[in-house]
Order: sequence, then structure tokens, then C-alpha cells
Amino acid sequence: MVIIVRDNNELAIVGQVLAQMAEQAHGYLEQAKAPKTIKAYRSDWNDFTSWCNTFGREAIPASPETVVLYMTYLIEEQGRKTSTVQRRISAISQAHQAAGFETPTRNSKVRSVWAGIRRSKGIAQQGKAPAVIDDIRAMVALLTDTLIGHRDRALLLVGFAGAFRRSELVGLNVEDIEFTRDGLVVHLRRSKTDQEGQGRKIGIPYGSRIETCPVRALEEWLRVSGIESGALFRSVNRHAQLQKGRLSDKAVALVVKKRAEVAGLDPARYAGHSLRAGLATSAAMAGVSERSIMDQTGHKSVGMVRRYIRDGNLFRDNAAASVGL
Repeated sequence: MVIIVRDNNELAIVGQVLAQMAEQAHGYLEQAKAPKTIKAYRSDWNDFTSWCNTFGREAIPASPETVVLYMTYLIEEQGRKTSTVQRRISAISQAHQAAGFETPTRNSKVRSVWAGIRRSKGIAQQGKAPAVIDDIRAMVALLTDTLIGHRDRALLLVGFAGAFRRSELVGLNVEDIEFTRDGLVVHLRRSKTDQEGQGRKIGIPYGSRIETCPVRALEEWLRVSGIESGALFRSVNRHAQLQKGRLSDKAVALVVKKRAEVAGLDPARYAGHSLRAGLATSAAMAGVSERSIMDQTGHKSVGMVRRYIRDGNLFRDNAAASVGL
């Protein structure tokens, strides 16, 4: 695009236009990553700059030696997990790229030290236990016919059957669901791996048991709550009164923990992700194909799904089970 400027007034106008375009471009840049990702990077970057200030190091541009010392400090002095260190390294890299500096995390020394840390400390993540089908049955069996009981039943069963992330589950609106002859069709507008909002449909079939059927549970929740539009899952106060506010993603984890404890399970082993992991693991235990599991969970990475499949297949066709012990 060629802009011809004839006088100072036009020059000023062009300057205003360019400034506005720059502001809009910055807005698009911020939208390139999810708000939670940006928040996490900001927190990790603040930790690094605070450490640099304490030890008299320059945070940006940071030298490879500074990054190596910081990584060592996190592991040896603070006892951080390798997953935390990896996230901090990523934040340092992102901050340098955004500021137009070459990232020190690509330096060979930094990479070698990071490889040594991973080999020494290990990179296995201690995730929460999957809530497999027997766990889900135990949780919903003790729910009462109260408003909050109906909500938690629908939340657990729909969250499990749809293999939803916490944010996806609480982000659903009544307008996103469609009851059909075969079951429930959920129109997922946006997810962690779909930040551009292309959306996808998830089918949730009727359950073989009335007490654990996610479709019937959701129908009953909508009936007793009187919700006709807007947020699908909402808070219920201590007076058994439905609130207007959407349930938070943290509340999902609290519901899972609470219902696990009532069912006699260890609540410390369960969280919101246990529903999603539980469906994938239970499906693998039932011999469901890898592709079908991925279609339901929406996973883009085969490697991630295979982690659940390995757990689900631990006792299927097990060599030790066939030798007559």
C-alpha cells in the first residue's frame, strides 16, 4: 500500500491511522494465546525477574549462564518439578522473542543442562487418578434427590461421557445442547486445542443403566432447575437456591473430590481432569479403538491418548494372568 502525503495535516492523520493499526495488531498478538497461557507465562516471568533482581543478574536480555543458574536454583534450592522448570524456560523464551531478543534457552549449554536435569530428576508427571466407570457409579449412587444432587449427577455423568475438560464443561450453555433420539449432541464452541473457535460436535449416547445415564441425568437437571437458557451448570447456595453465575472450573474439581470422598475413595487422588481421563481409560479397558477414543476426547496427539490406553490395558491380555498363578 502506497500513501501519498501532501501536507502536515495529512501526515498527522496517517500517523493516527498507523498508531491505531499498531494497537489493533497488538490486540491480535495477545489473542494468539489463551488467557490462561498468558497468565501462566506472566507469573513464571515475574518469578524469573524477581530471582534476577535478588542475585544481581540481568533478566532481559538474559545470558545463557543466568538461565543455567536459575534452572539449577529451581531444582536444587526450591525442589521444583521438572515440569515447572520446563514451563519457566518456555516463559523466558517467549519474553525474549516478544522483546525482539535472541532467546538464551536455545544456547547449547542451557540445552545440555536441561537434558541433564531431566535425566537426573525424571520427567514423569504425577497426575490425578482417572475416575473409571466403577468410580463414577460409586459416586452417583450416593447422590440425593436434591437440587445440588441432580446438578452433580449431571455434571459427573456428562463430564465423564463427553470426556470434557473442566473449562469446556462449565463453558456449556443450554443453547449448545441438542436432545435427539440417539442421545445428546453437544456443540463445543471452543476448547483448549481449538482457540480459533472452529468448534466440533460430541455425541453422548443414552446409558444402559437409568441411574448412570448422562442424557437422562441432564434432562432431569434442566427440569428441576428450571434453566432454559444461558449457563448449563450453575452454583447452588447453601439454602438450595440456584444462582445465576456459571460454575467455575475449580468448582468441578471440588465436586469430583467431594463425591469421591462420600463414595469412600481418596479425594486427594481425584480432580476435575479425572472425568476426562476416566472415560479414556475406561474405554481402553473395554477395548474401544484408539481412533474412537480420540474422536470423543478431541485429542490431537496420539501419544497423549496412548498414555490412557496403556493404563487401561494393564490387565487386558496380561502375561502374568495367563500362567496359572
